[in-house]
Order: sequence, then structure tokens, then C-alpha cells
Amino acid sequence: MLYISLRQYEYVSAIGRHGSLSAAALTLNVSQPALSNALTRVESHLGYPLFIRRQGAAMALTPQGRKFIEQAEDVLTRAAQLESPNLSTKGASHIRLGMFTDLAPVHLAPALQELRAALPDVAVSYKVEPFERLMSGLIDGQIDIAITYDLSMDAGFVRQKLFDNRPFALVSPDHQLASAKQTTLADIAGFPLILSTEGLSAQHILGLFRRNGLHPTVAHRAASLDLQRSLAAHGEGIGISYANPPDSDSYGDKPLVSLPITNSDASEAVVLAHHGTGPIDATIETAERVLIECLRAKPIATSCEVG
Repeated sequence: MLYISLRQYEYVSAIGRHGSLSAAALTLNVSQPALSNALTRVESHLGYPLFIRRQGAAMALTPQGRKFIEQAEDVLTRAAQLESPNLSTKGASHIRLGMFTDLAPVHLAPALQELRAALPDVAVSYKVEPFERLMSGLIDGQIDIAITYDLSMDAGFVRQKLFDNRPFALVSPDHQLASAKQTTLADIAGFPLILSTEGLSAQHILGLFRRNGLHPTVAHRAASLDLQRSLAAHGEGIGISYANPPDSDSYGDKPLVSLPITNSDASEAVVLAHHGTGPIDATIETAERVLIECLRAKPIATSCEVG
């Protein structure tokens, strides 16, 4: 028995395309209450919201809402084909991967390669963003799954741990700490620091120092990992980053020394996350399995094998 009619599929899809009840009603030449009632009935039957309602803003799709509308439009296309067999079919599905900025230089290319190998008929795109934009993208449905640090995520996110990352102190070869094989927060607190401009990342690192009763001075906030490494290599301070590319030179072939920071509370989990507690699309579920097998097996590798 069908509980959702083709008309309701059409109404909900129109709301998703136009972002508001008024614009969808105008396009379909129906009343706003008719659309609102149809949407309420569909969401009530499904048991989860399709849209995020914000006062004074467009109705943003939830991740489940976007998937529902993609499938609803496929149903409408197939129904139309029964009447007009010459209509073209809908294209392949699409996965939108998000990745935290500092993780992307090492992990993005292998992740894309594995997804494309495992899902050859699925289009894969990506966004490399700071933490807050990743979270907004997941909430608004612009990103399906994200690889990021487990920072400040609420219960609306489903996350699976991939591996732990430890921060590194980046110093020039002539720095007095350069000969050490490792270091601690206390060892580097007396030197000027070079942190990222990404707010949550910098706050996290400064929070580590404060929890250990340390109050360092920040000399620079670098807009990219390359700039941070270059400043550290030129003796402008100690860079602190969870990203540690295998190349021992900074931009411009300036030598650089990376020292692991051994404080037990400095380790941070890297997770695979998606938003929403409703049902997850089967293709996204396969993509998550591929990424988990790849990154859990070889978190620092340049290529992965799917088991």
C-alpha cells in the first residue's frame, strides 16, 4: 500500500527546489496551506524532518530531506516515463565529501580514489573547509559525510572514529629544541607560537596549554599549513599542527624539524561524521564503509586498499 501520493512527492520536491512554501505554491498554482499540509503529512509518515525551518530564512533541506527529494524526483521521472517512454532517465547519484583543511593534504586524494574505485557509477565531489563550515555543510545537506576532528559535535551528528592524531611542534633546524626526538607542551610554552587562523583549531590548542597551567604567547596566526611551516622554518616561532606531511622541507625548500608532542591529553580523534538520525542512503553507507576500512587501516598512507 502506498502512503505517499505522487502529488505529495511533487509538492515536497517543489518546496525543496524553491526553498519556500510561497515560491513553490506560485509555481504549482496551489495554495500555501495545501503545500504545508502535504509536507506535514509526509514528514509525519516518515518520522523525521525533511526541512530545517528558520524564521526569516529559506527552508533548508536536512541531509535526509535532500535524499528524499532526490528519490522522489526519480519516482516522478519514472512515473512520467510510463506515460512518455522516450523521456531520458535521471543521471547517477552523487556523494559530497567534506574534509577538514589540515587533513586534506594527506587524506583527500586517497579517499577520492577509493570512493571512485568502489563506486564507479557515483559522482564524487568534495569540499575542503574549516570545522565550522564543515558542520554547517553537514546540517544544510551540502555535504553528505565529512572527515574531521571530533570537536564540539552535538548529538545530532553520527560519528565513527577513524584514528587518533597527535600534534607536532614545527621548528627550524637551528632551534634549541631541534635536536630532541620529542617534546611536551611545557617545553615549548616559553617560545612564541605559530597557530592556524582556523578559530576552533587554535582554541583547542590553546586550551591544551591552559589545562596544563601554561600560558604561551602567540606570535603568528597562519592562514595555511604551508605558511605555518614556512614561518617556523624561518625561525619565527614554533608551529603547532596535527598535520605532519612526510616532506621535511617547508615551502621554498627551507628545512624543518617536526617533533611529536607527547602529552597524553593532546591526542585528538579523527572521525567520519554525518548529520541526522534518520535512515541513511545505501550509497552513502557504502562510502562510509570504504573510507573507514581505508583510513583505519592506514591513517597516514598515501593510498589505501579496501578489504
